[in-house]
Amino acid sequence: MSRAEVVPLAARAFGSELHHHVHVLPNGLRLVVHPDSSAPVAAVYVGYHVGSAREEAGRTGFAHLFEHLLFQGSGHVASDGHFRHVTQAGGTLNGNTSFDRTLYFETVPSNQLELALWLESDRMGFLLDAMTQAKLDNQRDVVRNEKRQNYEQRPYAKAHEALAAALFPAGHPYAHLPIGSHEDLIAATLDDVAAFFRRWYGPNNATLGLGGDVSLQRAIELAERWFGELPRGPEPTPMRAGPVRLEREVAVVVEDKVALPQLTLAWPTPEAGSADEAALEMLAMVLSASRASVLDRALTIDELLAKNVTCDSFCGDVAGRFTITLTAAAGVTLERLCARTFELLEEVRRKGVDPALLQRMRHRHEADFVRGLESISHRTQALVLSDVLRGDPAAFAAHAERIGAASAEEVRGVLARHLLDSPPVLLSVVPEGRALDAVRGRRT
Repeated sequence: MSRAEVVPLAARAFGSELHHHVHVLPNGLRLVVHPDSSAPVAAVYVGYHVGSAREEAGRTGFAHLFEHLLFQGSGHVASDGHFRHVTQAGGTLNGNTSFDRTLYFETVPSNQLELALWLESDRMGFLLDAMTQAKLDNQRDVVRNEKRQNYEQRPYAKAHEALAAALFPAGHPYAHLPIGSHEDLIAATLDDVAAFFRRWYGPNNATLGLGGDVSLQRAIELAERWFGELPRGPEPTPMRAGPVRLEREVAVVVEDKVALPQLTLAWPTPEAGSADEAALEMLAMVLSASRASVLDRALTIDELLAKNVTCDSFCGDVAGRFTITLTAAAGVTLERLCARTFELLEEVRRKGVDPALLQRMRHRHEADFVRGLESISHRTQALVLSDVLRGDPAAFAAHAERIGAASAEEVRGVLARHLLDSPPVLLSVVPEGRALDAVRGRRT
């Protein structure tokens, strides 16, 4: 067992250090405990280091499918048991899936902590005992309907799959979305999904987080009682594919049922933990986090060229991406919006980042960090995700420190290296029948 203290940003947020403890069970399960007796509640988080990035060709959508299947009963829990037990005990629960991890969680009255642990351990150890063709068929249909609603019928959402395929080569872990494809979901058999579960959902590929009104000694005792006898799964193998660089500019056109055209500029970037990760996140804020940011001010206030602007920097296990998404204002062409955006980026490279704006974004970043850790549940989640994705529960706060410390020159440097000096994907979403309104390439 080891004890660690999260770095000063968390200490400033709470007046004392956000402490946690790590204990590793013999079967490889990592236990992260965050004791906090300020309220009689307990948060239980189980993070598995598996998401869509670890799916194989022809088997996409499995990680997200299991986000649903793990709520459909297990060896000693009825099909509706997980929801029923937790809600009747006065708790809340949910799960979510991303490229590199799957997360399941409950927040319950602290006297119901053992109930939540029993439920989580039963589906970790005995899910396949209750798996049936009927459950697979039912949840397959649920996921496919979710895909239709969120990725095929929602305005602009078709762009997500098109962007992933354009940014990363076929077969790359991030070339497809967690939702998967209809074809792969239809083709999935009980043997296929059982093999995926056995490979990735063992205790040695998971982190259990217990936060709230529980002592360290009690947490270890309960974790060993409910999870200690579960056998290790296969040892996880690291992914091989890494960061990519586009050889040339790529223009993609998607026709959709939308009123206004939208342009997404995207670049591949390095993986999490790279030297540029923090500066890229600060760059996203400098460009578009508030009305004072560079693109928001220039494109929505100084001139009405865009209805809205968003920037995002994602760094995953083996690669990342930086995106700028702009919805054109009425009467504004995507060509004009694209040209003006690159003019503004070049201006930041030429003049540098405004010190006052950078300081403002630092304050915003710290405020967002504090708000994100206000509840016991959110703090437990942050510790678990940090352990799953970075191998250290404290790493999320250390990373937050690095974002806040990114200098104007570092931000300017990543803008030049990863955006302006690298070919982008230019993805246009245009109203149906108006493909000619798309950006076909930059005139440089």
